[in-house]
Amino acid sequence: MSFVRPEIATALHRWREVLAALAVVAAGGWLATLGGPFWQGLGALAALAGLGLALGGLRRLRFRPAGLAPGVVQLVEGQLAYFGPDTGGFAALTEVEELRLEPRPQGAVWVLEQPDGTLEIPVAAAGAEALADWFAALPGIDMGALHAALGRPGAAPQVVWRRQSRSRLRS
Repeated sequence: MSFVRPEIATALHRWREVLAALAVVAAGGWLATLGGPFWQGLGALAALAGLGLALGGLRRLRFRPAGLAPGVVQLVEGQLAYFGPDTGGFAALTEVEELRLEPRPQGAVWVLEQPDGTLEIPVAAAGAEALADWFAALPGIDMGALHAALGRPGAAPQVVWRRQSRSRLRS
């Protein structure tokens, strides 16, 4: 029996990373009040680490939508895997040529174009928050544009990132 309403428990679970980071900031502030340069320095370091963790948590929060879509996203040593009920596949950072966000009636999907095909991953799939770090590793990606696309899914597909042509990279 739970004493917390289900919708509040869901919201707390979604914000868990940011809340834990804010607890580290609070602990650092408490340490800084103990007096002496050692405790003040240690508290300041803990508070700064907590702020850094909170910033990372806020960035990943957009990749953790409130609803759920079918399928599971996994990252293993830089390789992305999506296991869906009907489709699925793998993608490597070095092989992805384009990243798009496409609206669909059942919810937005990430579309990863590769030389050997296309991988479509629902934005609300389980484990999709790991995509934030994977997308950040794409060369030359603008994370601001990525977050803006997530914040305003339009009626048309949005190209978020495109790899520079390999021929231009060699010259």
